[in-house]
Amino acid sequence: MGKKIIMTGGGSAGHVTPNLALIPKLKENGYEIKYIGSKEGIERDIIEKEHITYYAISSGKLRRYFDIKNFSDPFKVIKGILEAKKIIKKERPDIVFSKGGFVSVPVVIGAHLNKIPVIAHESDLTPGLANKLSAPYCTKLCVTFPESLNYIKEGKGILTGTPIREELLKGERITGLKYCGFKGHKPVLLIIGGSLGSKYINDLVRKNIKELTSKYDIIHVCGKGNIDTGLNKVIGYRQFEYVSEELPNIMNAADVVISRAGANVIYELLALKKPNLLIPLSKKSSRGDQILNAASFEKAGYSMVIQEEDLKDELFIKSLNELYKNREKYIESMKNSPVKNGVDNIMKIILKYSK
Repeated sequence: MGKKIIMTGGGSAGHVTPNLALIPKLKENGYEIKYIGSKEGIERDIIEKEHITYYAISSGKLRRYFDIKNFSDPFKVIKGILEAKKIIKKERPDIVFSKGGFVSVPVVIGAHLNKIPVIAHESDLTPGLANKLSAPYCTKLCVTFPESLNYIKEGKGILTGTPIREELLKGERITGLKYCGFKGHKPVLLIIGGSLGSKYINDLVRKNIKELTSKYDIIHVCGKGNIDTGLNKVIGYRQFEYVSEELPNIMNAADVVISRAGANVIYELLALKKPNLLIPLSKKSSRGDQILNAASFEKAGYSMVIQEEDLKDELFIKSLNELYKNREKYIESMKNSPVKNGVDNIMKIILKYSK
């Protein structure tokens, strides 16, 4: 009899992508994989494309701010726990792996009620609300940053790094350049603002497009609905709403990268050794986790960081040119990083704790 695992996680691509990185290794180790996610979340499409059985459950959003839905959502969470408990009882997996996001809380509690071991993973430096609520029901909580261990009680924390998709490391520069119609005469600047894009970064880049394209060929992944058709004819500027299959080639083609500071993307940049300028989401628009992620990478010498509120046109251009000029220094720091791809580390824990 082979082993069986139920995976969960959703709400944003960041809660699903690391699961995708683990799937090939799980199959290699003989695991049958099932997935529990939300009804409307981004995870459903991503997982069904992998031909994995997908169960949808109710999931309420856990908010830190006042919203009228705060009164109804706890009932959705309770309903989700009952649904997850029933699915897990029927499937009898050897283990559950949770990548966080709101939908994971009912699944983790459902597994606990069925006495199934749970391994969870936290990408950011400080645990998000979903993982904070799930932690008491987890066997182990894998973390990405060494500093994260200070936030996890009862010795449950274990440093693994984050899982990175194998195909990302196999991209080809020439293919990436060709896809964008670039000749490779200028350094390539890649701009990524997360799966939803970043209006702030998009506006900043487009405002300075003339000066930027005089020095760089630009690949701009601007997010859904954020294409500026007025710039389609600008030479040396290619914009995409979202990049999927071509992402490994595009990332490989980049000489320098401007990015938000979500944990998944910055660890991908570290694995690919791409000098980067991070503009973390401000405290106003988030719980501040990107600011901490970026500070950790700046301290390790992997990234240059500018806070959103400090970013003026002049400083932006100056910092970018400085990053390009000193790129070898950043590449050297990244080569010496003790952090490796987390896939193997997490697999060891899954194998160890599977029933």
